[in-house]
Amino acid sequence: MNLIWYRNDLRIQDNVSLKAACENNGEVIAVYFFDPRYYQESDFGMNLPFKVPFGKTGKYRAQFIREALKDLRKGLEEHGIPLLLFHDKPENIIPQLVEEYEITDIYLQKEWTRDEVEQEEALGKALSTLDRKPKGHRVYDQFLFHPEDVPFDNWQQIPKVFTEFRKKCEKQSEVRNTVDIEGYKQEMPKVTFTPIPSLADLGLEEFKKHPNSAFPFEGGEIAAWDRLDHYFWDTEKLKYYKKTRNGLLGTDYSSKFSPWLALGCISARQIYWEVKRFEKEVKKNQDTYWLVFELVWRDFFKYVSLKHEHNIFNLGGILHKDYEWKASERELEKWINGETHEDFVNANMKELAATGFMSNRGRQNVASYWSMHREQDWRLGAAYFEHILIDYDVHSNYGNWMYNSGVGNDPRNRTFNIKLQADRYDNEHKYRKKWLQEKLF
Repeated sequence: MNLIWYRNDLRIQDNVSLKAACENNGEVIAVYFFDPRYYQESDFGMNLPFKVPFGKTGKYRAQFIREALKDLRKGLEEHGIPLLLFHDKPENIIPQLVEEYEITDIYLQKEWTRDEVEQEEALGKALSTLDRKPKGHRVYDQFLFHPEDVPFDNWQQIPKVFTEFRKKCEKQSEVRNTVDIEGYKQEMPKVTFTPIPSLADLGLEEFKKHPNSAFPFEGGEIAAWDRLDHYFWDTEKLKYYKKTRNGLLGTDYSSKFSPWLALGCISARQIYWEVKRFEKEVKKNQDTYWLVFELVWRDFFKYVSLKHEHNIFNLGGILHKDYEWKASERELEKWINGETHEDFVNANMKELAATGFMSNRGRQNVASYWSMHREQDWRLGAAYFEHILIDYDVHSNYGNWMYNSGVGNDPRNRTFNIKLQADRYDNEHKYRKKWLQEKLF
């Protein structure tokens, strides 16, 4: 029997691991873990003089994951593939599954960052004690440009500057075609049903989605494609993406694909080929190009983490800068609660706390305020984003925080003039009035 271990690839279509499992001899079952290590309190690898007041995964992303898994389970069952769910560590459960279901092959998306590598190493140790060890199949499956197709012989050749990376990939790399398991159907194997843990089971509070959230959508592959159909085909908002992407209010100022991309409910390749179809059938302009441009940015940060590994979590970042960073518990509290002396920062932080989402423009300003204006340890800001954001992605999160804090891929001083930013992007104060005057909870 074949086991597909789902992590951040929660989709059926264009899933290379799933396709490989389905093409191998034997039945297929799937598994996902709500690993307690991802929901516990943490110091996020920082040596701080105070306790970090939040855990790794907050309620917003946890709920989005739960919704995505409900959708994934239903979709897999249409192919006769059961999805087992456990609130446990993989090393505690997978060896049992291997013996109970005579698993011969395990398929999974390849990861390389700290938590995921430690998770795999713990599983490797557990499986090493078995008499019959399954074969592991890891594949890179979260890129726009596959690692085998980029014009660099090794990760050390990845350029420091995004523009160089982008130009080389655009000229010398091709985006691969998508894959599917259309027509695959097996008899449903007999397995013990496992329910999706509640937020309470995960140690998190239940909540209602905020009525003014810029991201009111659900998790899952179906919801991702509904959003794409709306943004591309129903409204043709894609034609104006570059012009509106710095917006602050509403659901349509940007594509809002990032949460589904972060969990792998939709792939970068799928979005790319839909953009190409849109360009053929509707319109090709700077706006359509700019959406692909953002997908390439996403790729770039993944390659940065491949190149620099754990350094993306270090205080000096990938530049090994020896700045004097502060770490104030009171400053953190004021920043999180939107109680700073900058009303534009406060409005964005209140939106984030109430919804788990924030615009790209807002993220750059609150990050600049935290690390450059207040000179606070940038990793604390990145850790809070890891906790609170629906669309948290380890590579983009830490890559962007380093970038905005002068320790990443842009060594220039990128300190934002927040008052000028507020005047430019919220000159009528609509956004600030929305989030500073109304009751949030």
